[in-house]
Amino acid sequence: MQQEIQIQVSPQIAQNLDELKLVVAKNKRIDVQKINHIEILKRSIDARKRNVKINLKLNVFILENFIEKQIELPHYYDVSKAKEVIIIGAGPAGLFAALKLIEKGLKPIVLERGKNVQDRRRDLVAITKDHLVNEDSNYCFGEGGAGTYSDGKLYTRSKKRGDVNQILNLLIAHGATKNIAIDAHPHIGTNKLPKIIQAIRQTIINYGGEVIFGTRVEDILIKNNSVVGVKTQNGDILNSDKIILATGHSARDIFELLYKKGIEIEAKSFALGVRVEHSQQLIDSIQYHCKSRSDYLPPAPYSVVRQVRGRGVYSFCMCPGGVIAPCATAPGEVVTNGWSPSKRDQPTSNSGIVVELKLEDFAQFKNRGPLAGLEFQKQIEQKSWNLAGKTQRVPAQRLVDFTRGRLSNSISKTSYIPGTTSVELGQVLPKFIQKTLQEGFLQFGKTMRGYLTNDAVVHAPESRTSSPVRIPRDKSTLEHVQIKGLYPCGEGAGYAGGIISAAIDGEKCAEQIGLICK
Repeated sequence: MQQEIQIQVSPQIAQNLDELKLVVAKNKRIDVQKINHIEILKRSIDARKRNVKINLKLNVFILENFIEKQIELPHYYDVSKAKEVIIIGAGPAGLFAALKLIEKGLKPIVLERGKNVQDRRRDLVAITKDHLVNEDSNYCFGEGGAGTYSDGKLYTRSKKRGDVNQILNLLIAHGATKNIAIDAHPHIGTNKLPKIIQAIRQTIINYGGEVIFGTRVEDILIKNNSVVGVKTQNGDILNSDKIILATGHSARDIFELLYKKGIEIEAKSFALGVRVEHSQQLIDSIQYHCKSRSDYLPPAPYSVVRQVRGRGVYSFCMCPGGVIAPCATAPGEVVTNGWSPSKRDQPTSNSGIVVELKLEDFAQFKNRGPLAGLEFQKQIEQKSWNLAGKTQRVPAQRLVDFTRGRLSNSISKTSYIPGTTSVELGQVLPKFIQKTLQEGFLQFGKTMRGYLTNDAVVHAPESRTSSPVRIPRDKSTLEHVQIKGLYPCGEGAGYAGGIISAAIDGEKCAEQIGLICK
């Protein structure tokens, strides 16, 4: 017999199967010897009170043997000679669209401007150590997209958009730990995600699809308001009447191309701010109400949101036990992001703290039409580059100094390897963003005692939270509202916000193409 139960236990008991069995036996009022196995279905941390607890959803096997179910790939066809669909971009939207196309009997041709995960590492080192940005291969561009080397968080609130478990199972089938299907806030880690991405690529190739690196699309070919193919930077023409556009939120050249060709796009609001770094020990003490974290608890995250001056101010992409990385996609700009390894074992934590923007904030760039938000974003990134000495060093300020508008006399060493330059960040950020963030941090400090400290360092800017552009599409067919056969997809098109939601959107676009091409 199997019974599902929900129970709350201490962190120590949650990690000790024998102790957990005793608690479950007492809860069910049965002999512990009758429990053959306990399967953990869901797990989350409740740190609201001083004694931190673990919430568990369990499947208890009573006088019944447990047979572990192996998660396998769906049935895939050999599509080597099937109808071809071009996918622009090998991020999560593009890769999961490719898998779904194979499942539907169609051949994906994935074109990626960047390099494969192994070769991409050299370009990341060049940014970090030599301050050199390769416009096609960096933290945002390359196999796996931005998530590959910037954390691999899998948490999403977009459960209404599609089957989250289906995406998680595909990741597990390609080498991810089964814990991602259990934990409330699943995380793979930058050190482990590359191998999983490689495995997905190999599946695509094994079943007849193609993944082509170092291939930047410079034109989308259109005839009679329908796509007919693409032109690459080498002048090569690839033909297809179905194109999935999954280029990510930083593919500014694609936005410029669509605008130049008169293909309808829209300005979209997004959020922009800074990335703040604290010691992980401090965040643990605040969140877990203790002087030192228990060995049975993971490094603590935090999530904050406030309304300030009529705008949302909130944490974004919080990285416990992580580091801050340089994520510029072109020379002459500074961009920050954060990531954590799978164990989240770095001594620092960091989070984007960003301000909700509105379309009217971009009024000074109205001559750029739907690209106004993009120009707003670029101006701040380029100003940061100039103020930091025209390098990948980042403008920085101690946290209390930032709230007081006071230049920091010195900046303590942070996890951001290219280094920092002490700057009064009012020189980087528009005044309304600076003031809103200052008030936001003061409010955070009232509820998270110890958070507002001058030992914390603010890095600017955190500017690539989401796409500044939306590419409109028909709600039923998911095709572009104007161009037949063009499927705007994922974060870059304005329809996702993270690995899982982007993967779901990629699958949805591929599903629609599969229906049409039956």
